[in-house]
Amino acid sequence: MASKGEFSSMKKESEEGTESPNAKECALRELTPPEIVDQLDQYIVAQKEAKKAVAVALRNRWRRMQVDDGFRDEITPKNILMIGPTGVGKTELSRRLSKLARAPFVKVEASKFTEVGYVGRDVESIIRDLVEVSVALVKDEQQQLIRERAEREVEEEILDLLLPGSREAPAGGDGVAAEDLLSHEERPVEENPTRERLRKLLGEGKFEEREIEIELSKPVATQMQVMGPQGLAEIEGQIKDLFTNMVPPQKEKRRMKVKDARGVLTEQLLESLVDIEQVTELALDRAQQNGIVFLDEIDKVCGKESSSKGPDVSREGVQRDLLPLVEGSTVATKYGSVSTEHILFIASGAFHISKPSDLMPEFQGRFPIRVELESLSAEHFYRILTEPRNSLTRQYQELLAAEGVELAFEDDALREIARLTEEVNRTAENIGARRLHTILEKVLEELSFSAHEKKGTRVSISIEDVKERLSEIVQNSDLSRYIL
Repeated sequence: MASKGEFSSMKKESEEGTESPNAKECALRELTPPEIVDQLDQYIVAQKEAKKAVAVALRNRWRRMQVDDGFRDEITPKNILMIGPTGVGKTELSRRLSKLARAPFVKVEASKFTEVGYVGRDVESIIRDLVEVSVALVKDEQQQLIRERAEREVEEEILDLLLPGSREAPAGGDGVAAEDLLSHEERPVEENPTRERLRKLLGEGKFEEREIEIELSKPVATQMQVMGPQGLAEIEGQIKDLFTNMVPPQKEKRRMKVKDARGVLTEQLLESLVDIEQVTELALDRAQQNGIVFLDEIDKVCGKESSSKGPDVSREGVQRDLLPLVEGSTVATKYGSVSTEHILFIASGAFHISKPSDLMPEFQGRFPIRVELESLSAEHFYRILTEPRNSLTRQYQELLAAEGVELAFEDDALREIARLTEEVNRTAENIGARRLHTILEKVLEELSFSAHEKKGTRVSISIEDVKERLSEIVQNSDLSRYIL
């Protein structure tokens, strides 16, 4: 495994001529609140107040890092409580925010947790999941720094297999030597005209279907399940890791096509080069300083304490268990201890039956920013279908393009879909923009089924098509409850 010094050298060398993920991360953190809102507008329609709130929360994180070390720890994150019906963009706001900040992000449903001592998930597993996401994020960034050179080295190894003896074998004869890849100087390769011609043909894809025999590290599978009360998930993971490390790594030879071997060898090489200790150190710091936890369905754990029955197991007890995490506590994970003091918590709920004041006073006080999200109208649904970069209409166009079908939507058809979506939400259960998925699927059902027969054609969806597929269902309220 590469040492930290060696890894830093390769990291510095890899950054020449390209922007590293860390540099990109710094640039994104310096986005101003209006710039953050502009980024969110590309994916989320309406909800200006909510966008402003999360933009300020993200900017405050950058501001905090500019404060002197002596006072930095005194500044706590301003947690956010989002109030609004389902399907209006609460989760998407938080997810897009985490991507902008390149921050570890986890979404959990508060209703899945129960008070300590009862069957259900332990609230501390939220932080353990956050650390796992952070480790994967940092590990991927570190691998991207050295991927280009790793791919070049894998190409040399494939050439060795296609033309044995055309260069000196790596030291030890056990695959690619990490020190060769990490050195500042390129490994000397014997000049061989045949090898160079082969390299050119390989680059042109002439050998993609050729089979070669490669040596791979065989993963050690540990089949184990620890039965017991909640809280043992962490112990189970540690025991599995212990037994995995006790078993010496094994090698196996496999034959596969060059196009498949290239990716497998590259991933294996990257895995061996990344310094896990450094990744863990960076990941723990990022989870503590930049982590975002989205607590959905927080209204489902609202409950008043009764004098006769005591607190509701799945309600006020959950709030009590969540409170230390939100206030700031230390959670033990398999990678090390994590402080939750500066993790940003975003809670959301529809609050149809309960109201925010039904939450415990201590819990309410930890969410100083309150944002009410507006219900979506037909005009909003139309904008959702046309404006976002990942709109549903574009998704269906790309899916059918795989069959060679060019799909187009007339403007009147989209407005009719938006109007019907609003009508069904008003007469049945209001599920917001999620209703668009159901309605569009119903409109395109026949086309999706027979698209393979229409290769090379252009299909345009008109308002007549929409009415033909949906009007009868929408007019029958009982039928629409089951189908739409």
